[in-house]
Amino acid sequence: MLDVQLNRRSMLKVGALALGGLTLPGALRARAAGKANRKSVVLVWLAGGPSHIDIYDLKPNAPAEVRGEFKPIATNVPGVQIGEHLPLQAQMMDKFSVVRSAYHTNAGHGMGSQWMQTGYQATIEVNDNIFPSTGSVVAKLKGPNEPGLPAYVNLPRKVSFGNAAYLGASYNPFAPDANPNEPGFQVKNLKLPGRVSAERLEARKELVRSIDTIRRDIDAKGDLTGYDTFYRDALEMVTAPKATAAFDVNKEAGKLRDRYGRNDLGQSCLLARRLVEAGVTFVTVQAGGGWDTHGNNFTELKRRLLPQYDAAVSSLVQDLHDRGLSDDVLVLSMGEFGRTPKINKDAGRDHWPGAMSVLYAGGGLKMGQMIGTTDSTASYPTSKPYTPGCVLSTMYHVVGVDHKHVFHDDAKRPLPVLSEGDPIKELVG
Repeated sequence: MLDVQLNRRSMLKVGALALGGLTLPGALRARAAGKANRKSVVLVWLAGGPSHIDIYDLKPNAPAEVRGEFKPIATNVPGVQIGEHLPLQAQMMDKFSVVRSAYHTNAGHGMGSQWMQTGYQATIEVNDNIFPSTGSVVAKLKGPNEPGLPAYVNLPRKVSFGNAAYLGASYNPFAPDANPNEPGFQVKNLKLPGRVSAERLEARKELVRSIDTIRRDIDAKGDLTGYDTFYRDALEMVTAPKATAAFDVNKEAGKLRDRYGRNDLGQSCLLARRLVEAGVTFVTVQAGGGWDTHGNNFTELKRRLLPQYDAAVSSLVQDLHDRGLSDDVLVLSMGEFGRTPKINKDAGRDHWPGAMSVLYAGGGLKMGQMIGTTDSTASYPTSKPYTPGCVLSTMYHVVGVDHKHVFHDDAKRPLPVLSEGDPIKELVG
């Protein structure tokens, strides 16, 4: 027999659940289900398009104008080599798998980003989502792994094409809008203004509820539903210590912070680990910047981009492993496309969607692999090519989301989570 002791606070929580249409037995079942599947995702989004041929798919036998100045190095997986400026990842390659034969056909930043972050190809250049981002889909179909925390977070700020589109505002990402590498980092949206006490906040919530019927009567499109959910969740986070604690990266030991890297990418990856460990389901990290290397590609990569990326990602994956979370958290790293095989006149590489490399780590997938091949200049796949739908359906498989689930947009058209692609067999078995 289950012995449930209800104090006043517990009764209030049960009452709130009942008002939301969820009974206590239902809440307990939901909590049990959440504990049974606490899978989560950290997407390291390399905005601008990382140079696959200089990172994971080097071609040392290609002509000089293609191979560039970087050399491959051995990893701890026999026969597998990666770029020389990823020495930390090379030492733990058995914890990674790289898909070298990913591709699509759009060389525009906006349309390429939307394709890789939603699984749908946009037909026009836009500044916001036409289709929902992967994080928004996960937030809609799965929700947070722990009540009182957001399901979907962007670090350190909102990511372009990371929004919910027709799923509604309540599934847009929460973002701290602050750099976790800065001294005194604090999430602006998780702090009550000094002049507003918790009691006054509660009074304001009562006022909102008292006029809710009027707002419903004037709402023609139903937009208020999404904003109400977003508002309610934000209020819960402001008044719940667990959210504040999860975002407090300053609690981490100095040596660990050093290992991740004292920069926005490193500290955002460390914060992402704190968030998924606490119960956030999907975190997108876009930090560092500069991957659009049209000029001085090799200088930019070796001096800043790759050392920071190597330290941040290797530390994240090792940290998850050390904490026993590697099977529950998938780390996925990619950009909107690769870069041209041929070096341009400015010692840079231009946009190239014909081939790209995608990094996976953990999530219960099969690690220690290089999956797929490209031709002698890393221009196009020579083995099975993997589309954005394949890349993303593999992620959905890990987190427990049916990529064939059908939504309906504002025009009531049926739209599946993904229009094509299936999980990559070499990864999922």
